[in-house]
Amino acid sequence: MSGFSEADIDLEKLFLPAWAQDKPGKNPYEKFSGHEGEDPRRDRKRGDFSGNRGDGRPRPAKRFGEKKDFRGGGRGERGERGPRREPQRFEPPAPLPEVTVTFSADEKGVEQIARQIRITGRAFPLFQIADLVLQKPERYFVHLHVKKKADGTVAQPLFLCALDDSPWLSEDEAVAHVLKNHFATFYQTERTPTEPPKGTYTFVAQCGMSGAILGPPNYHDYQNQLRKLHTERFSRMPFEAFKARVKIVRDEVVVKKWIEDQSFKTEYVCLNVPEPLKLASMEDVEKHFRATHKEAIIKPVEKLVLDGVKSRNLRNRDLQRLVRTEWENQKRFPLQLSMALSKQFSSHGLQFFKVNKTVVHVSVARPQFLDLATTPVSENIKRIVDFINAHPRSNRRKMMESLAPAPKPAAPVEAPAPATETPAPAAEGQAAKPAPPKAEEPTPEQTALIADLHWLIHQGHVLEFADGRLETAKKPLPKPPKPEKKPAAATATTEEAKPAGEITPAEENKAEGEVKPVEEKPVEEKPAEEAAVEPVQAEAVIPEVPPVQEVPSP
Repeated sequence: MSGFSEADIDLEKLFLPAWAQDKPGKNPYEKFSGHEGEDPRRDRKRGDFSGNRGDGRPRPAKRFGEKKDFRGGGRGERGERGPRREPQRFEPPAPLPEVTVTFSADEKGVEQIARQIRITGRAFPLFQIADLVLQKPERYFVHLHVKKKADGTVAQPLFLCALDDSPWLSEDEAVAHVLKNHFATFYQTERTPTEPPKGTYTFVAQCGMSGAILGPPNYHDYQNQLRKLHTERFSRMPFEAFKARVKIVRDEVVVKKWIEDQSFKTEYVCLNVPEPLKLASMEDVEKHFRATHKEAIIKPVEKLVLDGVKSRNLRNRDLQRLVRTEWENQKRFPLQLSMALSKQFSSHGLQFFKVNKTVVHVSVARPQFLDLATTPVSENIKRIVDFINAHPRSNRRKMMESLAPAPKPAAPVEAPAPATETPAPAAEGQAAKPAPPKAEEPTPEQTALIADLHWLIHQGHVLEFADGRLETAKKPLPKPPKPEKKPAAATATTEEAKPAGEITPAEENKAEGEVKPVEEKPVEEKPAEEAAVEPVQAEAVIPEVPPVQEVPSP
């Protein structure tokens, strides 16, 4: 699947202002007359101080002492206060499911964008490309991952229905979805006539929200039908609140319809089973489905990938709200999608750099400073670099007009047309169309200049941004010198001066557990020259590494 096309990913057109992206001949106000939203009776109401209404009828006279109660309700003729309006209560939304949602761009679309960047050589902001991907659901994929607690258990399980690849947050929701939308795949309904209910019924109970007929309240199966409807369709609603929405209907047509429904017996025939089987109720159908088909149809998963179109049409409302919330967060600040795009662009050989240490750009090369004093280059390259440095915020057109202007066209010389050539006759009712002007071919000097600019851009010496602005890579600032290490004042001790592997008499005594007197050796007197303290060699100081040139942001 690829939601990208050559027209959709025109990156140069993307960074133009909105008014410049439309076609030049399109008038955005051609369908407006300038009088939309006006009331035709407005002119009659203006300046009408006679007390008449807009349709000519007189307004009722205001009685003395009559006031308006803004707290809800009004005052009557005797000043009686009406009933107050209860304040509307807003319940907080339910918490979002504990499922991680991430986005990734379509690989085919990323490949087309990378090819366009390599051809043009321009540098584009990475966040703007991420916003371009999020504009249409055909351009991205949605990844769902379960979260695990510290003990390794799943915080919120995730289930997948194999019939339509729809994700669900619970097994019961997935089973209800299959029995509602794929019932005919596993079961078939059969209705056989039976005896109608005995007695005379003049009214029945009907659900005020779904319109389902529950039967008379004094019927023996009424409570079962009421509980069943609440469990299947309104389980999130309190039972007492659901029961209060049930109304009594005395319409003969509704009563007759309920009697006809009770005059038939409904059974469910199991399909795709080795032996024929009939079930009497939907409760038996659900039990049979869980025991026979659930393991093969509904499976728990930890990771799931959906395309953008399916992610906007999820059957589970909580999952749909979660994906919508994360999509809005990415639209405001697409950090996660930008990181995924950077990995995809890196696999296509593109490079990244920051402008003003904030905005990440993707381009064919990183900025590399070109030192003209030490690097031998051609004269055209020197001219290009000098022009860009002397003219900030210049573009390619201005550079070509200054360094390699097109020659002025010579005055056309009128020559007599040959007698043999005759212009082709125009069709009847049509004027002869003028020949389209020929595109001027670039001169050899312009071609050489374009080739040198192309080399500079692909080497990173010149940066061409999305708006056409040209800049040269600046010279990196040298790092501050590191402080020199001070030589440590080392004094030779007895333990440091002893050769490796030699054991002193004191250590030998400790090892044997006995204290032995150490024989004292007479100290030999050295002459004055030898008695001088010998200098101790200091640790070798590592020579300082020359500063590394960093690539500054343009």
